[in-house]
Amino acid sequence: MFTALASFLSAARRRPRLAPWLFATQLLLAGAAVAATPEPAPAGAALPAALVADKHVDAGDLRIGYAELGPSRGEVVILLHGWPYGIDSYAEVAPRLAARGYRVIVPHLRGYGSTRFLSPDTPRNGEPAALASDVVALMDALKIRRATLAGYDWGARTADIVAAVWPERVKALVSVSGYLISSQEAGRKPLPPQAELQWWYQYYFATERGQAGYAQYTHDFAKQIWRLASPQWKFDDATFERSAVALDNPDHVAVVVHNYRWRLGLAEGEPKYAALEQRLAEAPAIAVPTITIEGDANGAPHPKPEAYAGKFIGKYEHRTFGGGVGHNPPQEAPGEFVQAVIDATRL
Repeated sequence: MFTALASFLSAARRRPRLAPWLFATQLLLAGAAVAATPEPAPAGAALPAALVADKHVDAGDLRIGYAELGPSRGEVVILLHGWPYGIDSYAEVAPRLAARGYRVIVPHLRGYGSTRFLSPDTPRNGEPAALASDVVALMDALKIRRATLAGYDWGARTADIVAAVWPERVKALVSVSGYLISSQEAGRKPLPPQAELQWWYQYYFATERGQAGYAQYTHDFAKQIWRLASPQWKFDDATFERSAVALDNPDHVAVVVHNYRWRLGLAEGEPKYAALEQRLAEAPAIAVPTITIEGDANGAPHPKPEAYAGKFIGKYEHRTFGGGVGHNPPQEAPGEFVQAVIDATRL
């Protein structure tokens, strides 16, 4: 089933007339014209130096692995990656920020890279409240009172939650695809068929076959998502494989599957996060200074910028990255992403 579905989606990507939801519809919804396809990197072009998560700290339920760059007394920026990516999304962003004097922390989320659960008995929970609580626990463990948070995909949702619930801990926010806080109740509401089709992997993960398929074909699955989510990004195999190593974490499949099943109300969360999830179900506004970002060629499900602008009630700016940028702006447009983080810290 997975092979057939992946083949269909790959074919649809090559022939957009069969699947316009992957192309023109999303770009029109984002309010941007389709840009020309960026030129691929020259053959043999050197990759930027990899980020190395050579530090660990016990924080909450986890021993979090993270990379740290820049001066120890610099203003703190925490960069949060998404699924199915890893900290290497920030391989160009982190050193540029460090060179500007920021102390940059790039952690592996739970279920990725060198981050591990401290106890084998802890549920491999992927609900959004758990990931946000991990960031606060990390800040506490590192004695970071306040930081600028920036992220995309799962990382953006996590940063949004921390900014909404713990605004005193967040100096500024950079969030790709804007306001991503949701709830199980919202997840139960059906979408129009065209929108539901974009969430095909969520329904795949809802089945035992899907969990087994993701476990067996994790890297192949991730590469398919990369291509669909960033249809104009011409990444090479070396770029993908270096990032995909983060998916080899022993808890990765369980955390990912739980995340998407939880969204549909098919898996329970942990009781200790119930009060936080109730608060998030009210869709709290975000008051910290914020810059939201959208790529003009984001092929992943995402809301329109005008749909969420009102959720940011402090100093606020939206930027659309042109030139065929997809779902992973820090890796696809690192210079623009760096500037957005710097500008957010100055709002």
